[in-house]
Amino acid sequence: MNYKLEGALRRNRKNFIIFAILWVFIAVVLVSPIAYSYHMATVSGEMNAEVLVKTFGSSITDPLGTFGAVFTEGAVGNYFSTLLAVTIFYALFFFIGFVRTAPKNEFTDIEHGSSDWSQRGEQYQILSKNKGIILAEDNYLPVDKRGNVNVLVVGRIRIW
Repeated sequence: MNYKLEGALRRNRKNFIIFAILWVFIAVVLVSPIAYSYHMATVSGEMNAEVLVKTFGSSITDPLGTFGAVFTEGAVGNYFSTLLAVTIFYALFFFIGFVRTAPKNEFTDIEHGSSDWSQRGEQYQILSKNKGIILAEDNYLPVDKRGNVNVLVVGRIRIW
């Protein structure tokens, strides 16, 4: 897998769960009143805007009752077509957000200047594990080493 997809998946794990929960909430609380109101407004064969608004106002206050009424009143076709449209719209926005959180390059979220540059103790061929000048946690520059032991310290010094 490429680094962009892996990085985006790692960053959005929690968002997938939130996405699913919010989708269920929207499907019950918003889509069912819309589908039920549209079904009730078109029962006579033509669209009645007054019935649509009146039914939507009363059904939005009781979304669970409306969700049950969708199946008992025969508005299942309207419900699933409305749910499909809302899901496509919702997934499009989620996909845009998912793409925008992808890392810009391979080195995004990698700490610079840490001891992660080495693996399995290879830094101890150069550095000491126990004593010397502190460079990082468990990394010391030995003072009894032959050669150049100059150290450049980059950072702030706090004296207060």
